[in-house]
Amino acid sequence: MKPTNSSSQAKNNSQGNNNFFRINEQIKASEVRVIDSLGQMLGVMSVSEGIKKAQEVNLDLIEVSPNANPPVCKISNFGKMKYEIQKKASDAKKKQKVVDVKEVKMSINIGKGDYDTKIRHTKEFIEKGNKVKISIKMKGREITHRDIAEKMMQNILEDTVGFSKPELNPRLEGSQIVVVLIKK
Repeated sequence: MKPTNSSSQAKNNSQGNNNFFRINEQIKASEVRVIDSLGQMLGVMSVSEGIKKAQEVNLDLIEVSPNANPPVCKISNFGKMKYEIQKKASDAKKKQKVVDVKEVKMSINIGKGDYDTKIRHTKEFIEKGNKVKISIKMKGREITHRDIAEKMMQNILEDTVGFSKPELNPRLEGSQIVVVLIKK
């Protein structure tokens, strides 16, 4: 009888990628502790003996714990095991919350109505769970009036204190002052 996956196919998959397990002839240890497909302990035996037992039930001998002494091997379907690991990784990736960073740009000459609108948008973004990067750009000679931009940044932080807090203190990046706000 032949194992479900050829060892040469598994060898190609495991070379260069440590996410895959050693199977059948790839197992380097002389003796291994073998668990059958039902989870029952079969005991310590030679690798060739373990491979024979796996081939009897048309499955593979897979090294699941190579650092144990002796290494632990399981008799299982290698393709099915690989699929289940990929499925678990995919499910874990789906459950991760991706936090977007939204950017709100202002200048030191912004009007009161525009300013209020930008603060309202900032609140909406933060309530949706996003981070908000607020940048106050100083164009041309406005850079000489950095104190006006810093005062404006302090006003922004005061207006947003009810629903957010700065991730880091405001900082100067080139010709703009930047702060990142997160949910309180």
